[in-house]
Amino acid sequence: MNDILIKKTIAVFQETFGTSPEKMVLSPGRINIIGEHIDYNDGYVLPAAIDKIICFAFAKNNSKKSRILALDLNEEFEVDLTQPISLSNVVWTNYILGVIKQLQDNGLLFGGFDCVFSSDIPVGSGLSSSAALECGTIFGIAALFNLSIPKVDIALMGQKAEHWVGINCGIMDQFSSVMGQENKVIKIDCKTLDYEYHDANFNDYSLILFDSNVKHSLMTSAYNERREQCDEGLAIIKSNFPEITSFRDCNESHVLSIKEEMAPNVFDRCYYVIKEIHRVALACKALDNGDIKTLGKLLFETHEGLSKEYLVSCQELDFIVDTLKQEKAVIGSRMMGGGFGGCTINLIKKGEEEAIKAKLTQMYKEAFDIELKIYDVKIGNGTSLYEPVF
Repeated sequence: MNDILIKKTIAVFQETFGTSPEKMVLSPGRINIIGEHIDYNDGYVLPAAIDKIICFAFAKNNSKKSRILALDLNEEFEVDLTQPISLSNVVWTNYILGVIKQLQDNGLLFGGFDCVFSSDIPVGSGLSSSAALECGTIFGIAALFNLSIPKVDIALMGQKAEHWVGINCGIMDQFSSVMGQENKVIKIDCKTLDYEYHDANFNDYSLILFDSNVKHSLMTSAYNERREQCDEGLAIIKSNFPEITSFRDCNESHVLSIKEEMAPNVFDRCYYVIKEIHRVALACKALDNGDIKTLGKLLFETHEGLSKEYLVSCQELDFIVDTLKQEKAVIGSRMMGGGFGGCTINLIKKGEEEAIKAKLTQMYKEAFDIELKIYDVKIGNGTSLYEPVF
């Protein structure tokens, strides 16, 4: 439990608004074990909510305006709920404006509210702080004004809000933030939104994130470009194989047989996607069998694909994975998230973690003159109400 974060959020709410919050919401970031860049390609992903959260404090203010304070940024803004919602020049506010717009567009009635939020999710590290912000805001408004919104719909509204902001993301981030369960990973069918939980028992291995502490500016443009390339490739596949409706219906032989019809970069993207969808199934089987070494091997394979075929890695991430690959205590490592920076997710033998952390930190600093950030994470629950004691 993030007690310090919760107490700080409550204290600032009381100080700012002169009253105690009526509703508290905890909304987590997420990791993805495997299935990267697959959620917008109708495949399967294997994410989990983590014990890094955004804590929200909400109260009604009996007006038509809402006032939101981002404690960590020491910034606030006000939104008039009677006026049309439009994009702001202040990036973080757009995620909240986006979900308010979604609620209004869906005909849900609510009034003005006051909100303070604070987070221990590292921003820009690929842990989906934006999804936590979107889903936590919707969850809080729903609780405050007794709106009945199914959890899956909260995730879908969060996704649409992100599209409105300009990131054409799939459903994984919001879905795992809302639907997470402690010590479980979620296998999500991104086409139907069917899902199933698998035990996240990594046995003799710890789950550790190494944050490259870089974020290259290619991210948004390259992300949307990858989507377009996959759409282009799938159209070519469908024209040759009418029975195929999505990448999940393909195997490697389909795309290899028509390689000459695709631009090289389109072929590479499609080839990666088809193999990665298959890796998710293998990863679920490995987890169910307690075969964590096979899971680790799959992580290394995914990184190779993301780096060489999908081209969303960078030299810093490749350095981390290549360095860890030489360590016997590390059985799996890959970049996680959209790419071009952010974190690697790593499986490290228990008892060897501190030695690996120290060695990698020194080597990374020598190679790039950048401080590595390290997060030990546990798999936690999805977005939920928290009952404070005042």
